[in-house]
Amino acid sequence: MASCSTSSCLIFSFSLFLLILFSSATTDTISANRSLSGNQNITSKDGNFRLGFFVPSGSPSLSYYVGIWYNKIPLLTPVWVANRASPVTDPAMSELRISGDGNLVLLVNHSNTGVIWSTDASTSNSTVVAVILDTGNLQLRDESNSSLVFWQSFDYPTDTWLPGVMVGFNKLTKRSQRLTSWKNKVDPAPGLFTLQSAPTGATSQYLLFWNLSKEYWTSGIWDGDVFPSVPEMSWRGVVSFTFINNTEETYFIYSANDPNLKIRFVIDSESGQMVVLTWMENTQSWMFCWAIPKFSCSVYASCGPFGSCSYMSRPSCSCARGYRVRSQNEWDFGDRSAGCERITPLQCEQNANNSGKDGFFEMTNVRLPDSPNTLAMAASREGCELACMSNCSCNAYSYKGSSCFVWHGGLLNVQEQYNQADAGTLYLRLAASELQSSERNKKRVVSLVIIGAIVLAILFSSVPAILIVMKKRESRRMIEKAKAMQSGLVSFTYNELQQATRKFSTKLGGGGFGSVFKGSLPGSNDIAVKKLEGLGQGEKQFRTEVSTVGRIQHVNLVRLLGFCSQGSKRLLVYEFMPNGSLDSHLFRNAPSSHLSWKTRYQIAIGIARGIAYLHEQCRECIIHCDIKPENILLDASFNPKLADFGLAKLMGRDFSRVLTTLRGTKGYLAPEWITGVAITAKADVYSYGMVLLEIISGRRNLEQTTAEEAGTRYFPTFAASKLIEGDAAGVLDSKLGPEEVNIEELGRACKIACWCIQDDESCRPSMGQVVQVLEGIIDVHAPPIPRSLLLLASDVPQPINFFFECTSNRTNSNCSGTKSHTSSSSIINEKS
Repeated sequence: MASCSTSSCLIFSFSLFLLILFSSATTDTISANRSLSGNQNITSKDGNFRLGFFVPSGSPSLSYYVGIWYNKIPLLTPVWVANRASPVTDPAMSELRISGDGNLVLLVNHSNTGVIWSTDASTSNSTVVAVILDTGNLQLRDESNSSLVFWQSFDYPTDTWLPGVMVGFNKLTKRSQRLTSWKNKVDPAPGLFTLQSAPTGATSQYLLFWNLSKEYWTSGIWDGDVFPSVPEMSWRGVVSFTFINNTEETYFIYSANDPNLKIRFVIDSESGQMVVLTWMENTQSWMFCWAIPKFSCSVYASCGPFGSCSYMSRPSCSCARGYRVRSQNEWDFGDRSAGCERITPLQCEQNANNSGKDGFFEMTNVRLPDSPNTLAMAASREGCELACMSNCSCNAYSYKGSSCFVWHGGLLNVQEQYNQADAGTLYLRLAASELQSSERNKKRVVSLVIIGAIVLAILFSSVPAILIVMKKRESRRMIEKAKAMQSGLVSFTYNELQQATRKFSTKLGGGGFGSVFKGSLPGSNDIAVKKLEGLGQGEKQFRTEVSTVGRIQHVNLVRLLGFCSQGSKRLLVYEFMPNGSLDSHLFRNAPSSHLSWKTRYQIAIGIARGIAYLHEQCRECIIHCDIKPENILLDASFNPKLADFGLAKLMGRDFSRVLTTLRGTKGYLAPEWITGVAITAKADVYSYGMVLLEIISGRRNLEQTTAEEAGTRYFPTFAASKLIEGDAAGVLDSKLGPEEVNIEELGRACKIACWCIQDDESCRPSMGQVVQVLEGIIDVHAPPIPRSLLLLASDVPQPINFFFECTSNRTNSNCSGTKSHTSSSSIINEKS
């Protein structure tokens, strides 16, 4: 092979260098000289988002779409789709490029005649490029002037509301900028549900959902801060919402306060809810935060014609009695728009081979279907039934308050187990055979009972064999329930839990709410069963409350697996925590219970995240009311999980307060418990501060002193005095060696603990702030010593001037300035 000359080699190398440099500099850009086809894609500058061809996860067909998805998340998560209604079958024969008129177009067969999607923008004969930004926005803009934007994907969102996307109304173009759900889980075509802004005046705006041109949820009028129907918008530690109204447009927009937080609002194609999700690195999955409307059954016609919705079942949609799913394939992918169809035709319908007379199936305690017809001539329920029976298109009737309502066509918006004042009784028209099957089932049960009694009498001597068979059946049933716990709440009988716990023989602990016992289910891990005491709720109310608590899931909250509501017996089934409660590790001298500083600090952060989730990210703010080491459990890897978080909600605030006081955990009670004022989430913050001091020191807040001192010592006063002296290490657990402790983390933990136990609740931070401080996102200076501690320890010097500084280490931006203690309360209130 001939060698090249020195000059030619240099020229070749320089050309290659320019080519590589040019390629690397334009990895986020589509230009006239660069298009996308096949598996080619472009990535935003910092690698947050990617644009290219993709197939939706789980899709049974090879339908390709051009879209934008998260680049740094291993789970394919599209946030925008271009050709959502026009997929391509062969991306190798398709091309996304800049056309001759300056638009970004998607072509099939690389032909200008095969345009299936275009930006359709007026580009003013500029040299145009398409650039994907790190916000997830795709911009069509002038190559030499990036501020000259002709089109952007943020103006045409699909089902995902990203930070920076506007939902509103353009006054110039008269176009609403809205979100529209996918058709189903694997088809991004426009679906049934939309979210848009509805103007009612110059500044009065609200958000609303639509389905089939029917409004089913509204946020209430924007008050300049939040929507009345969306208290979760006060999630200020995470996101900030803004309303803009100018001469060109009105819109709502939000931003994430932490640039590293991956958050998205998505209209779920199955439920019709706006679901808020955050990406969890530790579990490599999207974590549910909250949803609007709160319950899927509030979504209009979410189960389709003749579908029935129930809060108490998973999934929530099923077909009404005598009906079956019309399109099982669509139903399985979450598209219930086709609803259900009648299994057996009515006698009055053409080609019906029924010999029996049609009848009505009684459905009690239901939300009646939408759009009834009122019959004035029917003066009784019998007359109403006769009027419906005389019309073959009548599918149901209801007689309520001397009024007769009948329904023709599909029944929409039926909800069972509807515990509201407007609940009614619906009489569903069915063919005789469907009604007879119900009677046959009852007779069959009676017959089986009689036959069973006879068989038992005959085979009395074979009782052991029969018991073995019954035990096997029961074992299979318990295995099925154990499997069902992986996906949702399971209802147990008292006998089942009695057997699972071996008649409640192994007690794990107890408290004011009841006792906890260890149990196990066949084929699954161990469980913890809590027997609730003194709970006077009715069964329906208890089930409703439990289903609400059961939907609350977080990596730092003990998961509720099931429940029992049988007569006066109320039991809750939780996941079992093999390492027990935190107090068993903090306050024992055994070497096996020693916790390293790294483990303690991760426990402190985990607990804070769990409480923050209850306060700021759940559909309703849940105040725990009893945070202490005994209620913090540790899994096999010593990850902390907060227990009993749902009991304050189940039992009511007053009851929780009485129990907490009587149980002798006054070392964790905020001052407002004693004064009798209304309790807020800041009471939990105080309790957390006390727990954090115990994690640091390995000592109880109230501890016995030596014989010479004769009495008890309140440890927080000692800790505060050490902090004033600048001796944070003096607070540290003596079992920890100085070499294994991160001094910076220790300082942060000590200072935020003292901020948490301030007497004035307005001076305490939110739990979201606590998490940020422990993670090093927010810096805090030394807090003032609470007055209550000064009264307990008059020898502790009172600081004259302390500061609270809220400065982000990552963004280097001061969010509140540096203020003296006299105004620290207002500073924390603003951030809370």
